[in-house]
Amino acid sequence: MRFLVLLSSLLWSIAAFSQVEKVDLSTPRKTVYNHLWYLQKEQYKPGLAAKSLANKKIEMANPERLAIQLKQIFDGKGYFIQLEKIPDEAGFIDSVSGEHKVVVTPELPDIYVVKQGNDWVYSAVSIEAIPRLHKEVYPGGLDRLINAVPASWKTEFLGLEVGQYIGILLILAAALLFHRVLTFLFRRLILGVLRRFNKSYVSSGRLKTVARPLSWYLLIKFIAQLVPALLLPIAISKYVQMVLHAAAPFFGTLMFYNLVGLLSDFFKSRAEKTDGTLDDQLVPLVSKVMRAIVLLVGVAYVLFGLGFDIRPYLVGVSFGGIALALAAQDTVKNLFGSAMIFLDRPFQIGDWINYNGMDGTVEEVGFRSTRMRTFYNSVITIPNGKLADSSVDNYGLRVYRRYSTKITITYDTPPELVQVFVEGLREIVKNHPDTRKDYFEVHLNDLGATSLEILFYIFFTAKDWSGELRGRHDVVMAILQLAKKLGVRFAFPTQTIHIEELPGQLSTTPQYRQSKGQFEDEMRNFIDDWKKNINKQG
Repeated sequence: MRFLVLLSSLLWSIAAFSQVEKVDLSTPRKTVYNHLWYLQKEQYKPGLAAKSLANKKIEMANPERLAIQLKQIFDGKGYFIQLEKIPDEAGFIDSVSGEHKVVVTPELPDIYVVKQGNDWVYSAVSIEAIPRLHKEVYPGGLDRLINAVPASWKTEFLGLEVGQYIGILLILAAALLFHRVLTFLFRRLILGVLRRFNKSYVSSGRLKTVARPLSWYLLIKFIAQLVPALLLPIAISKYVQMVLHAAAPFFGTLMFYNLVGLLSDFFKSRAEKTDGTLDDQLVPLVSKVMRAIVLLVGVAYVLFGLGFDIRPYLVGVSFGGIALALAAQDTVKNLFGSAMIFLDRPFQIGDWINYNGMDGTVEEVGFRSTRMRTFYNSVITIPNGKLADSSVDNYGLRVYRRYSTKITITYDTPPELVQVFVEGLREIVKNHPDTRKDYFEVHLNDLGATSLEILFYIFFTAKDWSGELRGRHDVVMAILQLAKKLGVRFAFPTQTIHIEELPGQLSTTPQYRQSKGQFEDEMRNFIDDWKKNINKQG
């Protein structure tokens, strides 16, 4: 009887042991489940977990260690294996490769299971990739740090071990300390580079806006390498890695956004030193475009780090952009026209231009159109596409401003007085401070129907229209005063009836009794007095 009891107990133990040791690898899902299930703390059996790696095509010295390392890769990178998405069919065939193959997680395409006989196991490629991937996740053997802590630190509290809490606090403290140090170093480095170019326009606050995000970006990358060493539970590691993957591009975007502002200040200071005004408006426009690009790219990377698959949206945006470009050809043409205007610089802000018979000063150059204020104070908006394809007469680029007129005097003016008057006109041109001295034409030019015509063809060196008008005023006033001084009469289209002189009546024709020398003396006296007055005004 006792023998029967012992025999039944032995048989029950053997049956129970066989039931525990038996694993199910009949489908891809069960194989992956077997690997992960027997590495949980409650039923930690690495030997059974290693059954999922029993690939006949490769020899393994320590399959249990490989099974543990593979799970550490999943946990360290926060790759939560969704078993419900893994096929549970024994004869599953991948539609892409046409093989019995299932990738465990899309983030690790090298880790997949294949069918061998009636079982599904991890592929030889996966097994060979495990050591390499493990070193990438835990460089320098960081996974052994937690195992080296005292046993008292492994007491669990709220789902984490005491050693993990201590590791988190140490990482945060080190991050804050290194953030201050790196911020100081980067600020000094940037300031040192700028000082080499003698750029004193950058404020300390502007440098901090670049140095701080750069410091945080590098620290986030460093923390992302240390976090796997904490061996956090996958439920926590998943969200920690998600936050880190989103934080890195966030601080990178912030750094580049502020860096654009720093470069904008640099180019703005350079633009202020140039004579042109178009680049003064180009700098803020380019700065806005660059910041918009940085924000768009940064948002895309942040969303990608949070786990959003934005590739379908990018494809949709690209096709939508093509359709939009085809529908908005004029807008695209205007944008290219804007680029040509900024590159060729046919005019500057404030230049007086003539476009299709319309005169005005350039008030603003945008990416789509140019605004021109006319001389009757209205504003004309010209598409840059048309402006770039048309002829634009830029009066603002004139080195000299021409003034051409005909001075008409009466026929009864003596020839010697005409000669002195013409010489006086030339002296006016030579002595005015705003006239071109190396080229002008003042000559008795024609015998008109009612007058002698003197060509008065000169140039002013005035920078703007107001300066030109002031110069004209001075010259015309000098001509009138010289004519009055010499007694020269200006002719205008009239009809004069000459009646023979009667006794007791004076002739209407002026009598010139001075000699040429007297005319010259009067002319020189006038020029001397006029030079004194014009110099006082200047």
